Parts: sequence; structure tokens; C-alpha cells
Amino acid sequence: MAKTSIYLPLTFLFKKFVSETSSGKRLQKNGKLVAISTLKNYQALLVNLVEFSVLKEEDLQVNIAFKYSKRTFEVEKRKYNKFYKQFTDFLYKKNCTDNYVGMLIKNLKSFFIYLNQSKGYQTGDFYKNFYARREEIPIIVLSQEQLQFLINDKSFHEALLPHLKVTKDIFVIGCTIGLRFSDLITLRSRNVEVIGDKTYIVTKSKKTETATRIKIPEYVTSILKKHKGKQTTLLPSISLNQFNKNLKVIATQAGWTYEVGKERSKRGIRKELKKNGKVYKFCDMVSSHVMRRTAITTLLVLGMPETLVRKISGHAANSKEFFKYVKYSESFLDDETDKAFNKLVP
Repeated sequence: MAKTSIYLPLTFLFKKFVSETSSGKRLQKNGKLVAISTLKNYQALLVNLVEFSVLKEEDLQVNIAFKYSKRTFEVEKRKYNKFYKQFTDFLYKKNCTDNYVGMLIKNLKSFFIYLNQSKGYQTGDFYKNFYARREEIPIIVLSQEQLQFLINDKSFHEALLPHLKVTKDIFVIGCTIGLRFSDLITLRSRNVEVIGDKTYIVTKSKKTETATRIKIPEYVTSILKKHKGKQTTLLPSISLNQFNKNLKVIATQAGWTYEVGKERSKRGIRKELKKNGKVYKFCDMVSSHVMRRTAITTLLVLGMPETLVRKISGHAANSKEFFKYVKYSESFLDDETDKAFNKLVP
């Protein structure tokens, strides 16, 4: 090796990376703090890197002063390729899915970019060969009929236990206006704007800092009035974990117990997952994520222009995530088109 080479352990460097991100010393390119969700992903990667190094009884030694020569290039290339294979093997043995492994690898690549561009280290471009797998996960949303049922069926609502009634109210609002759970549950009176006979929710996303102004229908206004004054926020406080548990109970009581299945990909091979040895049902899949997906899909199916829906959802014009909703909503439009044309045939 060249005498100018300087080696530092990967976990040591990554701990500093996480620390600088957590303290705000490392910012996004736009000067904003790194999102809490992203920081948690970094921390998860750090845990896995430490666990991997302990298991292997060695740590990847990162050459931060890499000088090109044919010999050192080949040595470093083999070292990084070996690390990538062994680390991903380690993750898959822990039963991680392609999306989770891909997320960790993507963040690992971001870390090496940070070393080279922000710290001035010269590690080489070997990390660019780290492949981040990704799979498309089916979108779970409520149909218009299911959402209408939750909004309008008073007998079903009255049959629910008090804590489930509260969860259903929050869920209905979320499925209507499309806010994330973290934004919805922290809304306060200052987020309500009344102009004449029109009521709006005005807020800014915690995750993306996107400003949103949404006109709400009468049934949402009624739900907010019902809970007004009982707490400092517009809606009762509930943990995300308990909220998701309650939703599954509500969905079960609503009779949404038909099988939908659940598949995840590992090394590009899709495998069906089971819950206690049984196929996943729709009620098993209902969670807080369904709120936002349902709201976006419903607006698209009802014919609202994509540009306006994006303003409500906060997605960028070229968002791959938003495109999934567009494609999904188009499948509903195809069904309605088929029904219309079938009426022309005796």
C-alpha cells in the first residue's frame, strides 16, 4: 500500500456522521435540518453496521487518503465488493426485505458521498457499485364505498367502543384531507381558517415543511366541533401504535376481513408472508398510511387535476410516489369505463 494511505474504521466514521446529523452540524443541501425519519434510518444502519462488525470480528477499514495505482485500486475494489456482499448477506439472514436493505444501502452511499464532498476525504468511488434493491409495494386504500360507510353509517359508529369512535373520527378526517398522522394529530385551533361559510385547514408538513391549505367538507367540520375544547389540539391525543391497533379492530368490525395477501421481495424473489400461518386480510393491512393514500386516490378518481392534488399532498411534480397513486387511480377509472361501455352492449 502507498505510504500516504490513512485507514479509519467504518463504524467510527459513521458514528461521527450520525452525531453531526443529529446535532444539526450536517444539514441538507437546502440548508434545512435532516428529517427525523431520515436520522432514524441512519441510526438503524449504524446499529446494523456495529452488529455486523462484532459478528465478523472486523470492521471495514476506509482509506480516507486513497491514491490511485493499479495495485491499490484492485485491492480496494475487492475489499468493498467483499464488504457489500457479506453485509447484505448478513441483512438478508436477519430476514430483511429488499426495500429495507435497499434503504440502508442507499443511506450508506450517501454517507460515502458526505465523506468525499463534505469532509474532503478521498475514499475512491468503490461505494458506487453498492446496489440498492427496491420493490414496488401494492397500495392499500379504502374504496369510495368503504369511506362512505365510515362517514355515513351512524349505527356502526354508535356500536363502537368510545376509544374506537375517536380513532374512527381521526381516520375519517385523515382519509379526507390527506395529512400525515404526525401532522393531523398536532393540529390546533390556529390551523383552522374560516372565511364566510367555508372552513380550511392551514398547516405545514413536519416531514417536508410543505405548506398546505385544504377546504374541508361539512362532515369533517362536524367531527372537529364534536372534539373541540376537550384538549389543546383539535383532535384527542393517541399514540401511533395504539391508533394502528384500533384501526385493525375497526376494520374487522366493519367486515373487511377478505383475504388480500401480503408479499415482500428478498433478493428479487417475491414471497408471500403469513400472519400466524394465515393469509393476510384487508383488516390486517389497515394503518395510518391508508389515510393519506385514500385521500389522494379518492381525489384523483373523482377527477381533481393532478396538479391540484399535488398541492394538497405536497408531492413534487416529478414524484415517483405520486405517480404510483396516479397509476392506481387509473385502474379505477378503467373499471368505470368498462361499465359504461358495457351498457352499450345488449
